[in-house]
Parts: sequence; C-alpha cells; structure tokens
Amino acid sequence: MDEMEEELKCPVCGSFFREPIILPCSHNICQACARNILVQTPDAESPQSSRASGSGVSDYDYLDLDKMSLYSEADSGYGSYGGFVSAPTTPCQKSPNGVRVFPPTVPQPPPQHHLLPQPGSLPQIPRNSCITCPQCHRSLILDERGLRGFPKNRVLEGVVDRYQQSKAAALKCQLCEKSPKEASVMCEQCDVFYCDPCRLRCHPPRGPLAKHRLVPPAQGRISRRTSPRKISTCTEHELENLSMYCVQCKTPVCYQCLEEGKHGTHEVKALGAMWKLHKGQLSQALTGLSDRASEAKEFLVQLRNMVQHIQENGVEFEACLVAQCDALIDALNRRKAQLLSRVNKEHEHKLKVVRDQISHCTVKLRQTTGLMEYCLEVIKENDPSGFLQISDALIRRVHMTESQWGKGTLTPRMNSDFDLTLDSGPLLQTIHQLDFVQLKGESPVPAAPMLQLEECCTQNNSATLSWKQPPLSTITVDGYILELDDGNGGPFREVYVGTETICTVDGLHFNSKYKARVKAFNASGVGQYSKTLIMQTSEIAWFTFDPASAHPDIIFSNDNLTVSCNSYDDRVVMGNSAFSRGVHYWEMTIDRYDNHPDPAFGIARGDVLKDVMLGKDDKAWAMYVDNNRSWFMHNNSHTNRTDGGISKGATIGMLLDFSRRILIFLINDEQQGPVAFEGLEGVYYPAISLNRNVQVTLHTGLPIPDFYTPGDADPNGSVC
Repeated sequence: MDEMEEELKCPVCGSFFREPIILPCSHNICQACARNILVQTPDAESPQSSRASGSGVSDYDYLDLDKMSLYSEADSGYGSYGGFVSAPTTPCQKSPNGVRVFPPTVPQPPPQHHLLPQPGSLPQIPRNSCITCPQCHRSLILDERGLRGFPKNRVLEGVVDRYQQSKAAALKCQLCEKSPKEASVMCEQCDVFYCDPCRLRCHPPRGPLAKHRLVPPAQGRISRRTSPRKISTCTEHELENLSMYCVQCKTPVCYQCLEEGKHGTHEVKALGAMWKLHKGQLSQALTGLSDRASEAKEFLVQLRNMVQHIQENGVEFEACLVAQCDALIDALNRRKAQLLSRVNKEHEHKLKVVRDQISHCTVKLRQTTGLMEYCLEVIKENDPSGFLQISDALIRRVHMTESQWGKGTLTPRMNSDFDLTLDSGPLLQTIHQLDFVQLKGESPVPAAPMLQLEECCTQNNSATLSWKQPPLSTITVDGYILELDDGNGGPFREVYVGTETICTVDGLHFNSKYKARVKAFNASGVGQYSKTLIMQTSEIAWFTFDPASAHPDIIFSNDNLTVSCNSYDDRVVMGNSAFSRGVHYWEMTIDRYDNHPDPAFGIARGDVLKDVMLGKDDKAWAMYVDNNRSWFMHNNSHTNRTDGGISKGATIGMLLDFSRRILIFLINDEQQGPVAFEGLEGVYYPAISLNRNVQVTLHTGLPIPDFYTPGDADPNGSVC
C-alpha cells in the first residue's frame, strides 16, 4: 500500500486529495488547490492588453506565451470538455511541494448582475479565470460555472478515505476535549466514536438514546467506509443524475444532455453496462502488468546476484593477473600497473552499469506496484459514473506502463564474467607490447563520422556528400547510413547504406534546402549522428534529354540537347530531371520541320509509352501541333483546338507550376489556348514525341516569362 501513496497525493499541496476534481486532461487536483491556482486572464476583446500581459512573462519557463502548449479542441484529443477552451496564463510561484502555484489575481470590477452562491457551493469565480494543470501544464479558461464545471472524482476520494483509515493506528474518541482516548464503541445512529467516560456522559442508555445501536470501533469504521455516497449529478445540469454513457465523448451524461445538450446525436450506452465493460478491461490490463511486475522482481534478484559474481570474479581475476605479472620480474612491473588499471576500470564499469540498472528497475517497479494497488482499489468502487470518469485514463496508463516492461528492460545490460585472457608466452623483448589478446565482450560502437565540407556540393537537383571517421578513432566500422530530410523540414529518411564514404543523391527538388547527416555502425550497434549539413539545390532547372530512357529510334546530338528520329512513327524522349515542386519553364526550338508532321510537347510519368504519340496513354499530358492548329491530349482525349501552328524556327514553351498544379503551353512567346491541364500532382519529366520529319533543340535554365505571376489566374483558366 505504501507504493500507492504517490497516486493519492495532490500535485499542488503534496497532501492527500481532499474533494478532488477531474481536469479535462484526466489529472486530479484538490478543489481548494484549484481555487488557489486560478488566474484571471486579460479580456478576450482587448488584444493589446493581452499582448502586454504576455510580454511580461518572457523570462518564465513553461508558461512562456510563445512556448506554452495550449490545451485546445484541435490538438488535445479530448474536445471541448465541459465548456473550457485554451488560454495563456500568467507567472506563478512554487508551492512547498515544488509545484507552481499562481499568485492571486488582480481584483476586477464586479459584473452588473450578481448571483448569490447557493449554500455549500463554490465561491463565485471571476470572469475569464484560467487554470493550468500542475502536471501537464495544459491551460484552460473556465466558463460561467467556474470549478463546478469539473466533475468530482468520488472514486479517488473513497480510495483516499480507505487508505487513511487503514493507516490509522487506533480510533480515537471524538468527544474528548484535550487528549483523545481510544474509542471503545461507535453509535451507528449518531455516527460518533466514544470512549467509555464520554459514552456514559454524553450517550446514556436511556430515553431516545436507549434505542441506538452501539458497535465496536472497527465494525463502525467499516460501516462508515461502506456507507453509500451521494449519487453523482451532471456538471451541466446539476439537478439531473448521470444515467447514460456517451461513447463519443467518453463521459457519463444525464437524460437532459441527450434531450437538449451536445450529446443528442452521439452514441450512448447504459451506464451499468459500460461500467462492467471498463472494469473488465482494467482487470485484463492489470493481469498483464502483474506478470511484468513478477518478472521484474525476479530480474532484480538476478541483478543483485550478478553484483556478487562480478565482485568475486573481479577479485579472482586481479589475483591471477598479479601472479602472472610478478613472474615476469622487473620488465613486467611497468606494464602490470597499466593492465591492472584496465581491469579495475572494467570492474567499475560493470558494477556501475548493473547498479544503475538495479536503481532504474527498482524505481520503475515501485511505480508499477503503486499503480497496480491504486487500480485494484478503484475496481472495488461501486460508483459507476465516478469509475467511468477515470477508467479510460487508468487503462491507458496501465497499457503504457506494461509496454515499458519490454524484453529489453528485463535483460541484463552487462555480463558478469571478465572475459580477458593474458598471454604470458612472448619473449622479454616484446613485453612492452603486452596487452590483452582476447576481448570477448562487445567492442564500442563507432564514433560519429565527420562530414568533409570541402567535398560536399550540390549540382542542379543532385547532392554529393563525403565523410570520414575521426582521425584518432580505432574502432572498427562495418558501414555507414546516410539520411536526408524531404527538403521541406520533414522527417529524415535513409538514402544510402553501405561501406563507401561518398554518395551522390539524385532526383531532389529544385530550389530546396536539404538537411543531411550520417552515422556509422558495426556489430555492436549504431553510433552517433554526425553534425547536420544544410545543402541548397539549384534554383533553376538545368537538364538535357535522357538517352537511357528514350526509344531506340531517337537520335541524340549537341550534348543530348538536340534530338531527331529515324522512324516515320512517333517516338518519345524525356528529360533527365524530374519535377514535383516549384515553378519551371523550358523551351524547344524547331530546327527542322518537313511535310507538316504533328510533334507533341509536354510532361510524362517515368513509365510512359515510348512508341506512340505523347498523350495517347494516361501517363502523359501534351499539346500536339501542326502547321495550322494545336490540340491538348491526355489519355487519348483531344480538347481545346486552337488556331496557330508551327514552322521551322518556331519556339515551343512549357510552364509547369506546382503551386497551382497547372501546365501552360506557349508558341513563339504567346500563350497557346487556355490553361492546358489542372490538378497536376506527383513527379513529372519533360517529354516530347516526334518522327523523322522533325528535329528540336532543348533550352533550359530559363526564367519564368514576364507575363506570368505564379498563383494568379482568372476563373476561366487563362493566365493573368
């Protein structure tokens, strides 16, 4: 039961919970402590005053307005619980328990209408009051109900009451004036404990008191403990009892919440059925956690035995090593001290690792045991609504705690044996080279590699990185892992794994900043990352036609910038760079145009068909044009016939804008038709299809045309 005590203490005052309430983040706090840490925030309609109050807390740690984690419906997962929303807070002080407590708020002018508090109700809370959870630091603005909007944790209150009563050494008389004597009886009707003198004086067995039933103190304590509690009522409709459970909001609700509240359209189930279901889930989760706790106890015994074995083996190994070194007389004395130092370090290292693991496992086991005992006490409760208010959070905690007892946690981190062998056979002239010839334990992991900045560079949309091991490192390296992010601040991903110390990564985004890092690995594991290197790719795309992916009938010249064809049929050739982000513009000039063919220009996926006109399949988006007119084509669908063709010397321009996901064609610097294609997303290659009657030359690295502003377009699709 001692381990459970931490679960029963308020994080603010450090004492046992008194009238605990449940915050939307599932943490508990005393009702009185909740009033103490209330903060009055600036008026929501005065952004300047809000900004001014926020500027005064720049030196404040977790409540810094620029760094604080605000509790909101969008990021919490709990929704708008009880009518509370996110709010910044103001500086606070520390309580004796080490938890931050907010200072008294500045008195505000009273509202125009005053409501007298009902007897036994909470004091009226000022408008715009805010409370911050002392455990997870989530901040909430209270609504007009104030602290009454938070449900009371009657289950926790009952567990605390039972725990305190179980810790009491003896029940004392409640009527003794100075030093209370030990109680001898309890009156069930008066609910008072009496010693013998006080019973004779204050509770004589005559008159109406003669019918009262006097029982032993222990029996009276049990009857008091098991007396029924007040039925839980709805926090929004205080006169209604909680009778149903909202599955979507995961909270008990009343009949009025279903009729006229926000739960009217939600799925609800019977309170008793959900109570039994969650009790079963918690019990099932505790079974797995109990098994982990049993394994942890056995594991601690194993670790303690290892400490003794390490000490015994260490002493034995030292004696053996000293005997061998003394046999080598004076020539071995200097080396003996060095070897003993190494053994002592290994000895201390093993002890430190095992003791640290014992300490860590002991703390975790104590926390696990405390949580188990607390959950078992919660299961004993007979308050369905109170139980369901905390069951989800407890189930999550139990599963999370169980997952922390993984296989790696219950595995010794250190071997108790000293697997070192000293070879005493070498001749005297090799004594200065004397060392341990066998090290059966694992060698260290490699050190972090060093990126060689002078050899790292970018070209177009490719990046070349080079690295090496630190100069003084002698640890064996089996290979390296190179990681890059997505060029947009996203997560790192592996792009190379191997033994080389230089790597070129192709197919990156243009005009993007990539972060790169590398780490080494060997049989013992993976080492630390190198320093992160930021690399900028080219702002403008420079590329050529790609012979590797082109149809065999395509003829290349002019350093792969000019292409023609030796077939009368249309053949496809693509560029050697792909685009998926940014705005790109390139042109192709018509060097030869015989017998009025209709070449097609556009973009394509990497697996486009190479032996048909571009745009015949669903992998290409193109404009095909003859000497009089043009058409847009995708998946063999012809659209937007436009007058105006091409001839020898004409220039075809293609503008691909991923910010608007559109493709525009130009002929001789004039837009040809409307926006050709919209909704483009993914990776595309520049492409063209032509036959033997056409020869074109590619021009890249061109600026965006002056008439086009990225992101501006009229509703009809033409460029502004």
